[in-house]
Amino acid sequence: MDRDKSQIGKAALWMTGAIASFSAMAIAGRELSVTHDTFEIMFYRSLVGICIVALILTATRKWHQVTTQRLDLHGIRNVMHFIGQNLWFYAVSVIPLAQVFALEFTNPIWVILLSPLFLGERLTALRLTSALIGFVGILIVARPGAAALDPGVIAAAASAVFFALATISTKSLTRITSIGCIMFWLTFMQAGLGLVASGIDGQITLPTLATAQLLLLVGVAGLLAHYCITNALAIAPATVVVPFDFARLPTIAIVGMILYHEPLDQWTLLGAVVIFTGIFLNVWSENRNNSATHSIRADAD
Repeated sequence: MDRDKSQIGKAALWMTGAIASFSAMAIAGRELSVTHDTFEIMFYRSLVGICIVALILTATRKWHQVTTQRLDLHGIRNVMHFIGQNLWFYAVSVIPLAQVFALEFTNPIWVILLSPLFLGERLTALRLTSALIGFVGILIVARPGAAALDPGVIAAAASAVFFALATISTKSLTRITSIGCIMFWLTFMQAGLGLVASGIDGQITLPTLATAQLLLLVGVAGLLAHYCITNALAIAPATVVVPFDFARLPTIAIVGMILYHEPLDQWTLLGAVVIFTGIFLNVWSENRNNSATHSIRADAD
């Protein structure tokens, strides 16, 4: 019992780091949008990422893990993530931060629906129910028909779809390559995509002293957030980690209210709760099924 409490406590600390990192990235992204477009933000963020990943691979002596195996799949994954991240950075610059985070939470819902197509996973009745609950949450947040649909809302919702496609591609890659290899090609390819997209208009805005600090923050926070979540999932069940992750929403809602005078929209909060319910139902079901499988195998042994 004490061991379980200790693990949950450690997971909570890791998720606190993830929440702080995601919030910092959102705030920095909004501040940077005044000077840099989303393509430039992604380009500079990826340069920071390359430096960090290179340092880690050097320190751990794992450069040998970086291979060109399935470079096509790396390319697909990074194009999907690049599009999703650009849409996300655009969304945080034009609509309330809480609304962006609420719609971003639909990422697992899209993974549920798209996994049968790309990974051959089975779409069970419970998974479909979870997805339908999630879509009800989306309708509550977006409220189509109640007002003109904001492009920022569309961008935030679309970013979740592309993040889901990137997640599915990552699942496929983890079966054949290391995390270090995935992170190297993530930063390297997205730096190239960011450079090309930034230069399409013939002009790339160079960082100033002020924006350089924010760009560094975006690069570090992006990698740190995923590192924290990975560590949390490594020591605690997803049913414990997911509720902590949901704390991102009230956190960013309060941050948005204090820094940008954004109102606490009851529809956004209600929709987010509904989306979370759908996600948690699926996570709880998967955790229960895994526990049952392990029990059966233990009895067989």
